[in-house]
Amino acid sequence: MAQLVFFSGTMDSGKSTLALQMDHNHAARGRDGVRFSRNDRAGQAMLSSRLGLAVPAVEVTDDTDFWTEVVRRRTHGARVDYLICDEVQFYTPGQVEQLARLVDEMGVDVFGFGITTDFRTRLFPGSARMLELADRVEVLQVEALCWCGSRATHNARTVRGVMVTEGEQVVVGDTAEAPRHDGGDAAVPEREDEVGYEVLCRRHHMRHVTSAVARAASPSPQTLPLGD
Repeated sequence: MAQLVFFSGTMDSGKSTLALQMDHNHAARGRDGVRFSRNDRAGQAMLSSRLGLAVPAVEVTDDTDFWTEVVRRRTHGARVDYLICDEVQFYTPGQVEQLARLVDEMGVDVFGFGITTDFRTRLFPGSARMLELADRVEVLQVEALCWCGSRATHNARTVRGVMVTEGEQVVVGDTAEAPRHDGGDAAVPEREDEVGYEVLCRRHHMRHVTSAVARAASPSPQTLPLGD
């Protein structure tokens, strides 16, 4: 029986990597599927992981109708056994309902991958509807880590390393290596207004302590004690 499955996790938890692996596994068993993504780090019409893997995908927009997409493909003789839907947090609630309808009425397996909450710890509309409708919700077991080494549970938006809590819900920013560094491990945006993202544990997210802020507050690097 077909299912609507939602794989959720923070940034750096391997969602897109798992999406690519699941697509490979199903295709290797002779199933035909379609890959969808939105606002991928590699650009439009791509599905990529931070490990460097990337494949073409159908770019989702607010006007995308998943029901119509599958009907069109099947009308032209193509099989559609499953859908890989990455970056589900950016889908509209109506689009998630279309995905659920495809599962129930056409027997298409739908595997959705996305972040649950935004930088304000509020649910994305697409993710909220997935949580409400999914047959199964899987929290990824690959733990992303905060700069302090604790398990990262929240996504933070930053401007020059400083966490911000106001602004539009969806703003595409840097989550990988930026053009330059300030001497530490974390990348620093080139422009003063450039947006970045960082995963933090709840404690440091609540206190707005990013890796850049932590380094600035540290008086000096840790050193070994001197002998006599």
